Amino acid sequence: MNDYSLSVVLGVIEGLTEFLPVSSTAHLRLAQKLMHLPLDDPYWKMFAIVIQLGAVLCLPIYFRRRIVELFRTFPRGERGDRNMFTHPVGLTLIAFVVTAIPAWLLTKVIGKHLEDLWIMALALMAGGVAMWVVDAAYAQGIPRRKTERMDEMGIGQAIWIGACQILSAVFPGTSRSMSTIAAGQVAGMSRAAALEFSFFLSMPTMLAATGYDLLKSLRHPVAEGGSAIGAAPSGTHGWVLLGIGFVVSFIVAYGVVAWFMRWVRQHGFVPFAVYRLLLGAAVVIWLLRP
Repeated sequence: MNDYSLSVVLGVIEGLTEFLPVSSTAHLRLAQKLMHLPLDDPYWKMFAIVIQLGAVLCLPIYFRRRIVELFRTFPRGERGDRNMFTHPVGLTLIAFVVTAIPAWLLTKVIGKHLEDLWIMALALMAGGVAMWVVDAAYAQGIPRRKTERMDEMGIGQAIWIGACQILSAVFPGTSRSMSTIAAGQVAGMSRAAALEFSFFLSMPTMLAATGYDLLKSLRHPVAEGGSAIGAAPSGTHGWVLLGIGFVVSFIVAYGVVAWFMRWVRQHGFVPFAVYRLLLGAAVVIWLLRP
């Protein structure tokens, strides 16, 4: 497979998995391993950052009308019963801060786990079990009273979701979307409301994370050995590959978000839980092979 095809394939994988509760990090690392790409290569680390940014940037475009509506009603809300802390914009920022501070303090721990396929496999299976149990309880009407819309959320729910999102930062393979969606359901939110808040929370969270990693990487060309995160390409060819991966990831992620929003209104998350369990088990078997 040539470099151009490789950049397209990795862009598709990132776009497909970034917002589904299946862990884009695990899928990218597994794909790189299967394609014999060195996981510690500074350029391919940089490539992963760029295509993740491409996927995340589809959200402000897809939700542009909803974003305008939320800022237009800030801080009182559409019903006039909100304030700067209980409005969806404020709740998103609260959840972001709850995640960001511990994640920043645990940077070194996170870095050690990023390439560990065993952690990813176990996190995939553990997350699959958790998602299955949570969604089964939801289907049985537990809890009985649900927050049907993101506009009706409370501060406690936002703090809880932000805290659960930390798991996805510390344990790659957990999936940021799985953590936030399942946490939202446990906190009494409907599937649609939990998913929408997950998308909105991912905007500041992922933009901050990828932006920070990108800035650090751009400061160190490959020829200089790169940073601890990644390194910018030293030639035109490398930049072209980054551009291809970025565009492909953006387009695919946009389609996935549109599809996922429709899917959740009629179906649950059990199929994704089953997929996580099967994939995690397959990775364990693969790692145990002689």
